[in-house]
Amino acid sequence: MPDLVDRARLGDRGAFDALVRITYAGTYALAFRLTGNDDDARDVVQDAYLRAYRGLRRFRGDARFTTWLYRITANCASTHLGRRRRHRHESIDDELMVADLEPANDPVGRAESADLRNRVQEALRMLPPRLRSVVVLRDIYDMSHEAIASELGISVSAAKVRLHRARRKLNEILFVRTEEGRDER
Repeated sequence: MPDLVDRARLGDRGAFDALVRITYAGTYALAFRLTGNDDDARDVVQDAYLRAYRGLRRFRGDARFTTWLYRITANCASTHLGRRRRHRHESIDDELMVADLEPANDPVGRAESADLRNRVQEALRMLPPRLRSVVVLRDIYDMSHEAIASELGISVSAAKVRLHRARRKLNEILFVRTEEGRDER
């Protein structure tokens, strides 16, 4: 991929098109996880690739191309969600995609994985977008607190606080305490 990036930086449109084909699935998955809906995710992806194309000459290569693109995507999602909150008042209730980690030949394992995946999807949907974005960027895309803060336009300490709150809220949603003090799943 570094060769494609270099060629695209020099203006080779075909190389950029190839980069889009290679990175589209991951970029879309991130946008979908952050926005929670297909239409918004497609808008975010389109905006992210447009920004990446315009800024490709400034890409220094300090990070991998996909890391740079995911940061652009996260920033576009944040901007898009902010615009949407100002202009539309609807809840995010479309199904979130979670990586398919099901064991191939274990029906019990597949059922347990599907149940867990559904519970995590539902819990993520219940988080406010500002908490959801931090937990997705940190726990799914393994971005540093500094990178998250930079992309969301918040301080590093605010990113850490939001992550803590998001994880605590997820824990409350996923593990409801029963009267006997044990976890109910």
